[in-house]
Amino acid sequence: MTIIETEDYLTSLKNVLGYIAKDKKSAAIAFREALDTKIANLKEFPFMYKISIYFDDEYIRDLTHKGCTIPYEVDLEKETISIIGITKYKNSLRQ
Repeated sequence: MTIIETEDYLTSLKNVLGYIAKDKKSAAIAFREALDTKIANLKEFPFMYKISIYFDDEYIRDLTHKGCTIPYEVDLEKETISIIGITKYKNSLRQ
């Protein structure tokens, strides 16, 4: 499976990391590294997280990390996993 990071995800991630870095830059770096590891693990286990609370689709799942929700879509036909966005748990995906 190939991981695709959408523009919405990258923009939202930049905002989250910027917010964390205001307090402690090393915490933002650690957050990103741990999140990248979880995302990489999706290649082997794409359905390891629960069905998304934001979408009515069994192929869209919610990865959770340190109070954030990262929805992603599994496309078995294309063998891709698209990271859709990142938000605080139960907040809207739109900023």
